[in-house]
Amino acid sequence: MLYAFMLEDDPARSDIRQRLRQAHVAYLQAVAEQIAFAGPFTDDDGQAMSGSLLVIEFPSRAVAQEWMAGEPYNRAGLYASSTIQTFVNRWPQKAGFPSAH
Repeated sequence: MLYAFMLEDDPARSDIRQRLRQAHVAYLQAVAEQIAFAGPFTDDDGQAMSGSLLVIEFPSRAVAQEWMAGEPYNRAGLYASSTIQTFVNRWPQKAGFPSAH
């Protein structure tokens, strides 16, 4: 099952994002084969990050929640709010994805 993680940063804790970026990316790498898509929410110019959207396949909600509990940004308190929703992808991706070249 795919789980969508909608994560909104606490603006007062924005320093955490840069400080723990390497740990966050390494944590994502551990489930890279399960990731449907992942990336930050940004302001309209695409620069300042304000949260994350991750869609990752896990065998159950309990496993998804356990994974999220260990996520470095989450453990450090970056997120002001977080939601995990089951997600069914019914549309083929065409826009917004990096080139495979």
